[in-house]
Amino acid sequence: MIWNLGSTISLILNIFLLTHCQSIQKKEPLMNDPNQTFTNNLINEKSPYLLQHAHNPVNWYPWSDEAFKKARTENKPIFLSIGYSTCHWCHVMEHESFEDIDVAKLMNEAFISIKVDREERPDIDNIYMSVCQMLTGSGGWPLTVIMTPDQKPFFAGTYFPKHTRGNRIGMMELIPKIQNAWMTQKDEIYKSADEITNRISAQFVSSKESISEDIFDKAFKDFENRYDEKYGGFGDRPKFPSPHNLSFLLGYNEKSKLQKPLDMATKTLIEMRKGGIFDHIGYGFHRYSTDKKWFLPHFEKMLYDQAMLTIAYADGYQQTKNSIFKKTVDEILTYILRDMVSPNGGFYSAEDADSEGEEGKFYLWHKNEILKLLGNEDGELLSKLYNVDKNGNYFEEATGHQTGTNHLYLSEEPNLELLNKLNPKREILFAEREKRIHPYKDDKILTDWNGLMIAALAKAGRITNNKLYIESAKKSVNFIYSNLVNEQSQLQHRFRDSEAAISAQIDDYSFLIWGLLELYETTFDENYLEKAIELTDFLLLKFWDNDNNSGFYFTSSDNSNLIARPKEFYDGAIPSGNSVMFSNLLKLSKLTANSNYTDYAHKLELAFKQFVDRAPTGFSQFLTGLLFSHGPSFEIIIAGERESNETTEILNAINSIYLPNKVVMLITERNKDKLLRIAPFIKDYSKIDERTTVYVCKNYVCNLPTNDKNKVLELLKN
Repeated sequence: MIWNLGSTISLILNIFLLTHCQSIQKKEPLMNDPNQTFTNNLINEKSPYLLQHAHNPVNWYPWSDEAFKKARTENKPIFLSIGYSTCHWCHVMEHESFEDIDVAKLMNEAFISIKVDREERPDIDNIYMSVCQMLTGSGGWPLTVIMTPDQKPFFAGTYFPKHTRGNRIGMMELIPKIQNAWMTQKDEIYKSADEITNRISAQFVSSKESISEDIFDKAFKDFENRYDEKYGGFGDRPKFPSPHNLSFLLGYNEKSKLQKPLDMATKTLIEMRKGGIFDHIGYGFHRYSTDKKWFLPHFEKMLYDQAMLTIAYADGYQQTKNSIFKKTVDEILTYILRDMVSPNGGFYSAEDADSEGEEGKFYLWHKNEILKLLGNEDGELLSKLYNVDKNGNYFEEATGHQTGTNHLYLSEEPNLELLNKLNPKREILFAEREKRIHPYKDDKILTDWNGLMIAALAKAGRITNNKLYIESAKKSVNFIYSNLVNEQSQLQHRFRDSEAAISAQIDDYSFLIWGLLELYETTFDENYLEKAIELTDFLLLKFWDNDNNSGFYFTSSDNSNLIARPKEFYDGAIPSGNSVMFSNLLKLSKLTANSNYTDYAHKLELAFKQFVDRAPTGFSQFLTGLLFSHGPSFEIIIAGERESNETTEILNAINSIYLPNKVVMLITERNKDKLLRIAPFIKDYSKIDERTTVYVCKNYVCNLPTNDKNKVLELLKN
């Protein structure tokens, strides 16, 4: 959506209209000296992304009071550049412009330049990405924002080349225009900046009505209209995994009993697993596919994608019992536990798309390499299976020319027996690939993304009965509580090089709470439930919008020193903190019988209504929570000892069923006193005849307790 901002748009058009680019008088280029070395103010930062720019000739500053004070003193606008370490086009813009002395000279003369890692400071990124979307109708990274010394934006865009190409203005032409406007139209700029800031700071009023039940059908119809019948997924290209969309469809299938949503979700899961978006040699998923067939990805790998896809494939396996889905869960987590976990149990953030200056080079194969490594017979078999061609199947994105290299993908639905047979050959290729120069690994550890991975590991461990996954989730929780909690017992967002920093934001709290709740229902260690409650209560105290009762702010009331205090509702590449907290509150209300959590969940639903009614498919994680809210839902309370065979058999039976709208508690002699303090309603639940006893309640109506595993399954299936 492009906002009509009156004088703001008029000013931007007057200053930057691309049709005027050709009339700009270009300066004579400066001579770049390849022997010059530079060091700027990013050199002492911890972020890998900022450190990548520490030797640019641009005089970068981190986001800091020092930078803003300097801008005020020198009467210069701020050039804000936001990106992340595995962003391909961020690397391109750095190489073309930020490493270039010509561009750097203009930037240093015209601006005070600030570089921000969006993964380290999502609060800053959230605000200025909203500005970019408001002014241009789209967004992305690298994000470029020009603003006044008091942080108020007046221009925004994404990638700019060094020189103008077609209708995309270049840095060498853009900077003099902005500099001239700053000198001659400053009053108009400040007026426009105020107008933009007021719009992004505007509050909204919650609905007074709950969301109608028919929103689920509307969301499904919207997904169905965009569904690709041939290749799965939604839309044409590029295609993003968006696993929370698939989890919603699986949940909607359970509620509606329609076949189509299940078919859409499972077809997409299969097609992604077949495609080049999946790393068939080393496992894990790449960021997204540039084509509709899932063949050609952007090759970076993100921790949050692995976590959310693990959850989607685990849900798919639990519902369909398709062994390929279980295998995919195991493969994703093999990659994570092999390559993305620190010695102390925290999970790293991402791996780059590029190596040796080329995107995807690490992952590509010449056919003769494969034949040499595997021999002709096995090499030809594997080549046929994975579409390896002697002329190559990989094309340069820019030119469309064949490169002679191959990116592996499957044409047919994966055959488990054949994949297992060829696994020793895959391992040979993997061992050879390990000798190559690896893509850069962003080794910062983020609380929010670790929270997602804890949830994924706990859920996968519960569904597949894999103790390694459960232990890995526990280690990550221990890492966070040992390293990412400050002296005031508050969460921190980022850990790297033995330093925790940056106050945690809503995603850190909400995603970690999700992970703790999943881990509680996997281990029944009440300490995880207690931690989830403590974090939730802090979130309600410091992040809730008490003035409007309309959701959680992105930042705490103790750390709101930016020009706006935004809220995030939209479920993008990862779910929003508000969406996840909606489900968290519903679960906690059922686990504790605390009506306060129910009340806040209802207020969140009212806050979401105006957005969800307009575009329901943009809020699929929230809708998954709403399915839980509308029911049918189950509360399952088990009285028994965790170590007993009877209890284990009952839990395995429950975990074998796809039942997304449920909570499970286990009361033992050891934990009952502590659980009573958390959930006093359990005082009357106990074993019958000294045997493990199960109490099943559905939609606030309870059945008679039973010791019979088959009776439990009957109650749940009915």
